Amino acid sequence: MKPRNLNPNQMFIAMAEQHRPKYRFEGGDRAAFERWREAALPDVLACLGDSPSAVPPNAELVAEWHDRGLRVQRWLIDVQPWLSAALLINIPGDLAPGEKRPAILCWHGHGAHGKEPVMGNATSPGLAESIRNHNYDYGFQMAQARYVTYAIDWIGAGERHPEHKPNHTQSSGGRDWCNLLYLHATMFGMTTLSINVAHGRVATDFVCTRPEVDASRLGVMGLSGGGTMTTWSYLCDARFRAAEIMCYCDLWEVFGMRDLNYCGMQVAPGLYKLVDLPDLQGLLAPRPLLIDIGAHDSCFLVDTTLKAYRHLESIYAAAEASDRLELDFHPNEHAWGGQRAQAFFQKHLRDA
Repeated sequence: MKPRNLNPNQMFIAMAEQHRPKYRFEGGDRAAFERWREAALPDVLACLGDSPSAVPPNAELVAEWHDRGLRVQRWLIDVQPWLSAALLINIPGDLAPGEKRPAILCWHGHGAHGKEPVMGNATSPGLAESIRNHNYDYGFQMAQARYVTYAIDWIGAGERHPEHKPNHTQSSGGRDWCNLLYLHATMFGMTTLSINVAHGRVATDFVCTRPEVDASRLGVMGLSGGGTMTTWSYLCDARFRAAEIMCYCDLWEVFGMRDLNYCGMQVAPGLYKLVDLPDLQGLLAPRPLLIDIGAHDSCFLVDTTLKAYRHLESIYAAAEASDRLELDFHPNEHAWGGQRAQAFFQKHLRDA
């Protein structure tokens, strides 16, 4: 008799090995792609659950300073009832009076510092190390490349982590706040994804009112968990004209079930029943998309990330949009490649 399995995680791995999502793209021409997208997209978006109620931002400019050729602003904005967010905006120093520039929402990934290193804060050894390890200051570098960039923390990170200043009075006992906040959200029929997407939309709404910003030329980019947020922000907000997803292209069977490399901020009930990650990202076609993959990424291993990318590539080909999908395959770890971003956003936000 075959030994019986008593390990529930192994059960889920076995389930994933046999699983074929309902809306896995099976190939075909443009008409087949459009039928697939029309059927899949509403069901996929429904997995997010409800979004929080909208509120006026009641924006408050807290401080403004100059840093290495940029003008940096810190705002506080309300993003939903009972919750606010700190918003950082990097404005190129060479902006002429009355000039408007394209703007890029820069989502951060997991880590102790939230949005800070992404936007160029290297003022402590920990922040500097984070930037060095992941080429993490893309919000700063893209502002130096003459874009307005902006960022907030997703809930459970940075200044919106319940145990970080000024919220240090509440302890989870060592449990992951990404998972705890996801549990809270689902009790109200929401997900942390739906909450974070909504907060990103509020930040974008406000940034679009700023005199430095051309609201018709918006992009979004992010690394790792920021790649998750970039995927969903791009899917849910048609104002974004181009997106760069860094180190978040893989198969849920592998990075999720096998490697346990995901958490509550990345998931939605029933999502894997419908699509795998490359199918989810394929729903972005035919819009411009740049994918970064690190050859030595230890979070998303190259053996399966390239397999996932090839499936995504087949979806863009069926959508007759192969020219709008690009790959930055770089020889680094879990990091922003930075090899194609400027040309990509130049093409789709400046030249288009």
